[in-house]
Amino acid sequence: MRETEIRESDLVIEFYRGSGPGGQHRNVTETAVRIRHIPTGIVVTASESRSQARNREVALDRLKQSLAKRAHKPKRRLPTSPTKGSVERRLDEKRIQSLKKKQRTLPD
Repeated sequence: MRETEIRESDLVIEFYRGSGPGGQHRNVTETAVRIRHIPTGIVVTASESRSQARNREVALDRLKQSLAKRAHKPKRRLPTSPTKGSVERRLDEKRIQSLKKKQRTLPD
């Protein structure tokens, strides 16, 4: 996968207090990170760690992943025809099903 280039000028980085367990340290320090990529509008957050620097790295990794996913173009599928053997098997199965259904009907 090609490494995507992210300019610092395209990012808006905000720090805020993360919610959830963690006690007093988590409640008084702004360790959670929200990164907004201005050209695409993608927003990623990270608040798993008690370290702001580690959360920032995680958020940047998530941003790179989402940009790579957005830039990925799937290969165009080429139409193929079924093999002769698979067509014969399918038709044989249909014949068998048809015979079963004919046997279920009541005679006149």
